Amino acid sequence: MAAVEIDLGKLPFDIDFHPSDHLVAAGLISGDLLLYRYIADSPAQKLLEVKAHSESCRAVRFINEGRAIVTGSPDFSILATDVETGTEIVRLENSHEAAVNRIVNLTESTIASGDDEGCVKVWDTRQRTCCSSFNAQEEYISDITFAADSMKLLATSGDGTLTVCNLRSNKIQTRSEFSEEELLSVVIMKNGRKVICGTQSGTLLLYSWGFFKDCSDRFIDLSPNSIDALLKLDEDRVITGSENGIISLVGILPNRIIQPIAEHSEYPVERLAFSHDKKYLGSASHDQLLKLWDLNELLQDSADGEKNDSAAEDSDTDGMDVDDNDPKSSKGSKKKNVNKGKDPGTSSDFFSDL
Repeated sequence: MAAVEIDLGKLPFDIDFHPSDHLVAAGLISGDLLLYRYIADSPAQKLLEVKAHSESCRAVRFINEGRAIVTGSPDFSILATDVETGTEIVRLENSHEAAVNRIVNLTESTIASGDDEGCVKVWDTRQRTCCSSFNAQEEYISDITFAADSMKLLATSGDGTLTVCNLRSNKIQTRSEFSEEELLSVVIMKNGRKVICGTQSGTLLLYSWGFFKDCSDRFIDLSPNSIDALLKLDEDRVITGSENGIISLVGILPNRIIQPIAEHSEYPVERLAFSHDKKYLGSASHDQLLKLWDLNELLQDSADGEKNDSAAEDSDTDGMDVDDNDPKSSKGSKKKNVNKGKDPGTSSDFFSDL
């Protein structure tokens, strides 16, 4: 079912698709940023290969309507690269005090970055500044997602917690109790009523919106393989990428494995992403391959009978922000990934040339 297979030559950490064109970018363990143009039933064309960072390139995102690519690295820097020329637009040398592990898009003009010591920062590409900073968790930020209607940023961490950051008040609104396992991925589903987290043990934890202290449900059928990547297909279905290389379509409330989509390889699926038109599902793994899977057959096969009346299945109250607004920090049991950097300095000129 794989439509396009791209040999990246090195281990990929992250991938992202252009918001409107047939382009896909990958960040590699070597610090390189690669950009490809993909066409169905044809070899992908490499457009750019940029030495973006002195250490690995862990995070990749298109910004500014696809005109630039932002990357993050354990070298503490965030780099903006021009998509057309591959030239450096601007580099923020000390964007974080620790390794930058994750970058995600929030709105058309904001992105969020998370580092290895639990700090999350929000960058405004129009105001050209770092507008928010949260000491959200105690270990590395594994994933970030955004609830646009309530302006809440949700982050998962290796310390086993889910944190909710309020971008209106610039405060941490609540933090879950410590889980016994690392949280690796997060999506918001059921029209904003459920938050789904993938874990190191392969369990999916379901949190009800407004009740973030503890999960309301657990789905264990994907265990014991860690769920390194989650990708929301619609309000009732999520695509999972697991440690055993299997990519699955999973229904939420009722919780069930609908069908396996593909087997990337025998190695862990590092990242999943959709193309701009949702025609392709991209997967990156430790086999150094980026695979683009044709989703047409999947969507046709699973379209009938998979829409569920979630209200009957969800017995939780639709609470509105009922958790404590002033969470108290407590130490997790896992060892922190310490990688201190120098003083981050000013960040107000990061996007001045974008």
